[in-house]
Amino acid sequence: MEFRRVGTSGLRVSEIVFGNWLTMDGQIDQDAQVACVQAALDAGITTFDTADVYSGGLAEEVLGRALRDVRRSSVEIATKVCLPVGEGANDRGLSRKHILESCHTSLRRLGTDYVDLYQAHRFDEDTPLEETMRAFADLVRQGKVLYVGVSEWTAGQIARGHALAAEMRVPLISNQPQYSMLWRVIEAEVVPASQRLGLGQLVFSPVAQGVLTGKYAPGGQAPEGSRATDDRGSRFVGRYMADAVLEKVQLLRPVADEAGLSMAQLAVAWTLQNPNVAGAIIGASRPEQVAENAAAAGVRLPDDLLKRIDETLGDLVERDPAKTADLFNVMPAWRR
Repeated sequence: MEFRRVGTSGLRVSEIVFGNWLTMDGQIDQDAQVACVQAALDAGITTFDTADVYSGGLAEEVLGRALRDVRRSSVEIATKVCLPVGEGANDRGLSRKHILESCHTSLRRLGTDYVDLYQAHRFDEDTPLEETMRAFADLVRQGKVLYVGVSEWTAGQIARGHALAAEMRVPLISNQPQYSMLWRVIEAEVVPASQRLGLGQLVFSPVAQGVLTGKYAPGGQAPEGSRATDDRGSRFVGRYMADAVLEKVQLLRPVADEAGLSMAQLAVAWTLQNPNVAGAIIGASRPEQVAENAAAAGVRLPDDLLKRIDETLGDLVERDPAKTADLFNVMPAWRR
């Protein structure tokens, strides 16, 4: 495993980050998830990402259970706050009330006194940004949060947050966006702004919900037990299931073979070629998937191979920065 600094901060994370979003959100049982966390540790992964909203809080509990006997200072734990965790008017968003209450709940579930990285899961238009950043600042000064990050914020939102964070001396160090060969909306605006301000990216969905592994054949049925056959998972992978996309993805197989990589490893390694990316977040339903993806750490892809990937995918690649935070066009508006 190799490690990278997050932006210009002093925090180092493993290039491969283990995340338990969809896999813990009803796809696999708790014992299997614990086994995947152990496989991550065995592969040298030290950074783990979750959120208060995943599986109604169960994802945090299971991660805490899996890491219970691990020396706390040897791992980096990241979680998030913002999306709805209940039906109450204050069970969502980035108000001071919700941030403080959610942080305390997350710490209890995770079985830890602090989280290394606490992230605003989305931008909250209904709460003054100054209120949000003051709440984060208080948690940092109380020692319950070491660093602060955001997720799926636009370049303008990141700039506003950074300005307030600097004023309040809050270590705002990261953004967590969707990023893959097929989804590159952060490249035009978010990445340049982040580089200028000293933030790094912890990217999710580097294999485009499994599509870039090549397991979905054009014109064929999705493999039994895959995300595309799961009621919840299919909502997120659906946009990539068109035959036009799947046919182009299959054309990447010779590229992966030439690089000596599996399709999944090629996809994960591709995201790590971006110097602003500190880590690529992987999910897994089986320990062997963790080991496979972890092997993408340290891989350097030559320029000619990167060019072939671009030429192969062509205009299928989404680059529109206006689609930042557009989570597959299927996530309901959380503010409702």
